[in-house]
Amino acid sequence: MGSDHYFSASPASPENLRRIRVSIGGRDIEVTTAGGVFSPDHIDTGTAVLLANTPPPPPGGHLLDLGCGWGPIALSLATAAPHATVWAVDVNERALDLVRRNSAALGLDNVNAVLPDDVPADVTFRTIRSNPPIRVGKNELHGLLERWIPRLDERSDAWLVVQRNLGSDSLQRWLAASFPHGFSVHRTATGRGFRVLKVRRHGSPITDPISTIES
Repeated sequence: MGSDHYFSASPASPENLRRIRVSIGGRDIEVTTAGGVFSPDHIDTGTAVLLANTPPPPPGGHLLDLGCGWGPIALSLATAAPHATVWAVDVNERALDLVRRNSAALGLDNVNAVLPDDVPADVTFRTIRSNPPIRVGKNELHGLLERWIPRLDERSDAWLVVQRNLGSDSLQRWLAASFPHGFSVHRTATGRGFRVLKVRRHGSPITDPISTIES
């Protein structure tokens, strides 16, 4: 794709819409994907590891899929928590269009697929689930997490899946150092070369200064 990446805002590559069969929330379904988005031919390994190693989402409130791609995490959240509002956030307009198509086809009317700046500033999240775009570079990745993790509700969790050889351990250390008050950081699962990191917001950063790292 040359300079055209899945994190491009408007991919220049051919759309090449395709239908694939996947399992979401215990259901075998058919979804639409396209060229110019992340993992268009299947649910990628990291996302599969994340989905298999996270608890059911909170039943209500606002839930965030950060870097949603064509939507496997958002669709899973929306299916498991039909009374919650799921925000599927990505910079890739093609990916957002696919999430909207797939949500509509599955009858999931609780998904908002939007650009980052379109999420209202006063919205906070009962959970964040993400296979973050590691390949955007460390500075971009850190800026992304610094923007969204502080928007966790109190006593709520962010779940991130990161490939071990792409820096999961260093990211875990950075998270603990960057959110030292009111948060804790743990590695909760390892599988197929990926690690699942859990960032929990315990309470006010002022009144509840908790930070730990577990191997």
